[in-house]
Amino acid sequence: MNIEIPKIVYGSSALGNLYEAVPYEKKRLIVEQWLRHQPNLAVIDSAGKYGAGLALESIGRCLKDLDVPQKRVVISNKIGWKRVPMSGPEPTFDCGLWIDIDHDVVECMGYDEMFECFEQGNELLGDYCSQLVSVHDPDEFIARASSEEEQKKRYDRVLDSYRALSQLRQSEQVIGVGVGSKDWRLIQRLFDDGVPLDWVMFANSFTLYSHPMELLEFMSRLNAAGVVMINSAVFNAGFLIGGKWFDYREVSPESDPELFDWRDRFFAICERHNVSPALACCQFGLSVPGVVSLALNTSRPERVADNVSFVEQSLPSEFWRMLKKDGLLSNDYPFL
Repeated sequence: MNIEIPKIVYGSSALGNLYEAVPYEKKRLIVEQWLRHQPNLAVIDSAGKYGAGLALESIGRCLKDLDVPQKRVVISNKIGWKRVPMSGPEPTFDCGLWIDIDHDVVECMGYDEMFECFEQGNELLGDYCSQLVSVHDPDEFIARASSEEEQKKRYDRVLDSYRALSQLRQSEQVIGVGVGSKDWRLIQRLFDDGVPLDWVMFANSFTLYSHPMELLEFMSRLNAAGVVMINSAVFNAGFLIGGKWFDYREVSPESDPELFDWRDRFFAICERHNVSPALACCQFGLSVPGVVSLALNTSRPERVADNVSFVEQSLPSEFWRMLKKDGLLSNDYPFL
C-alpha cells in the first residue's frame, strides 16, 4: 500500500448505534475529534453491517458537514453484507446489538456480490469513497456451514470474493485489500493459499488476556512478508477494562469466575503501578513487530483523546515483569 497507517485506526461501530442509539450531533463530535487528533491522515474502519449501513452513512454525512477533503481520510470498508429494507419490526441480524436502526442487511459473499456491496458502500458514504476493502468476517460465514462439503463451497465463495477485491485494486479503485477476522486461523489459511493481502486485522485474537504462541509465529511470517497488521478488540469487547461484555457475549462472576479472577488480579497490578488497564492493553496490542496500528472505538467524543494517548505512551518493564510473575502474561512472551 502507498499509505502509512497511523498508530490508531478509528473504529466506527458506535456510528452505527452499537449497543446504544447515538444522536447525530454526538457522532459529528466524535468524527471532529478523530480529525483533530490525526491532523495529517485519519483512517476510519467501517462496514456495511454496522447498523445496516448507518455507520457508513454517518461517516459520509459527518465528513461533509465538517467540510473534510477526501485526501484527509482513508475509509476502510469491510464488505460482505448488503443493506435491504426491514421486513419486520426488528432487524434479522445480530439481534439486540444495533439500536434504533431503520434497515436490515443480508449476507452477500461471492464475486459479483463484492462489487454490489462495494458500490452500495460508496453510495452510503455520499461524497466520499472507501479506499481499503476486505471481506467481513469470512470465518463466521464459513462456520455457519452445516456440513464439511458446504464449508468447502463457502470457502470457495470467499476466494471468489477476493478475486473481486483484487480486481478493484488492479483497476485502482482501491489502494489496498485485506482481511478482518475473529479467527486468526482463517487469515492464515487465506495467506497460505496465496490470497494477495496488503493488510490484516486481528479481532479478539491477540490481547493481553489471550496471546497464543502459534499466532505469534504467524504474525512473524506476515511481518516478514510485508503484510501490515492492525490489532482490533484489544479489550476483549470491553471486559478487560471493566465492561460486562467479553468477546461479544455478556458475562458474570457466576457464569465465568475465571475471567473475573483474571481481571481482578490484572486491575490490582495496574493500581499498584498507577497504570490504566486500557493503556496496558493497548501497549501490549502494539508490542509485536509488524503491528502498526490499533483499531479503537468509542461512543464518547471526550474519549478519543484518551484512545490516541494509549497508542503513544509506554510502560516500564517492571510492570510487565509483574504481570508475568502473576501468570497474567506468558513467561515466554518475547517482546516485553
